[in-house]
Amino acid sequence: MDFDDSPDEAAYRARVRDLLEQHADELLHLAPGQEGVDARRQEPEMRRTQRVLAEAGLVGVTWPREYGGQGGTLVQQAIIAQELARARVPGLINHIGIGMCGPTVIAHGSQDQRDRYLARLLRADDVWCQLFSEPASGSDLAALRTTAVRDGDEWVVNGQKVWTTLAHVADHGILLTRTDPERPKHAGLTMFVVDMHAPGVTVRPLRQMGGQADFNEVFFDDVRIPDSERLGEPGEGWRVALTTLMNERVAIGGAGGDIGLPVEALVAHARDRLPELAADRQVLARQAVGRAVVAALAARYTGYRRLTVLSQNGIPGPEASAGKLAATEAARLVSDAGVRLLGDEAVYAATSDGDDRWPRTQAWIPGIAIAGGTDQVLRNILGERVLGLPPEPRSDKTAAFSAGRPAGGRR
Repeated sequence: MDFDDSPDEAAYRARVRDLLEQHADELLHLAPGQEGVDARRQEPEMRRTQRVLAEAGLVGVTWPREYGGQGGTLVQQAIIAQELARARVPGLINHIGIGMCGPTVIAHGSQDQRDRYLARLLRADDVWCQLFSEPASGSDLAALRTTAVRDGDEWVVNGQKVWTTLAHVADHGILLTRTDPERPKHAGLTMFVVDMHAPGVTVRPLRQMGGQADFNEVFFDDVRIPDSERLGEPGEGWRVALTTLMNERVAIGGAGGDIGLPVEALVAHARDRLPELAADRQVLARQAVGRAVVAALAARYTGYRRLTVLSQNGIPGPEASAGKLAATEAARLVSDAGVRLLGDEAVYAATSDGDDRWPRTQAWIPGIAIAGGTDQVLRNILGERVLGLPPEPRSDKTAAFSAGRPAGGRR
């Protein structure tokens, strides 16, 4: 593993740092102690920040040049993410569009779709979301029940999606639907680009236990989508969705392995809080901090291994799935240890003079453990595809979807 930048990478990092300094007055920055921003309240500032970064060549760096990207590497993308964090510039508002939707349009869209959507997506003129999960088909995505029925040159969509990040500010989304229930569940799906402002689209926020509302449920009631907005051929939606999912896992896995508050924040928190705890609580708190630090550093070094492979022009193996799994477990341990260090004050953390970073992060982590593949799904992937273990018996892969009757959800 190589922890140092190559000469080319060091030069690129210096260039990125210089560009961020040049445009500092135009960018949104996190205040001291602030860990994130709320797109519901700061949408204009977040769109402006992405537009400035895009004009500086720091958005979509791995995209092909013909589609507005820089033709760069994943290592360069990781360097940009690290330098944005260093400058305390929040993540891109259109991160789902950049990391998941855009690559799907590039791979499976028509030239007309690429021309109409990609440049605006890079600049955050249009924000995108990913409409996959449903109430009765979360981890089993292919069991989705939102339908699209052909009507001439249009498709009529009815159904519901859930856990849709950024749907409340999105202009477009990629939508996976069932178009042929008589085929096996993986074979009867079709993907579309959907206008999130179209008649019949209803977005409702989902309030999370941490108080934020990053997720939404989305309802489709006789929504009409032109056939020209289809991505791929009818019935090939699963193949198209795999492109999205592959990019999603890489994006969430992260180059450095950090999700939520970095381990350095926990160490500083422990340095301040440990002397104030009773002796018996100190022992437990130290053990929790130790476990969290070990797990966080292991996740970070897993990310560095992936970067080293990419830096040497290699092809990454299971690092993305393993990295995402390791990062979410580390984030859980870090946030839990942070709350333990608060002691009795954790009860009052949400008050005006309390430190609510740790309880807020603790409440946020379960959603990250689900997004981009649940921990259980990732363990199955690693077990079957890396360790060669036999897969679970699955009779539903060959039967027509209409032969079964999934429990719950909307019919």
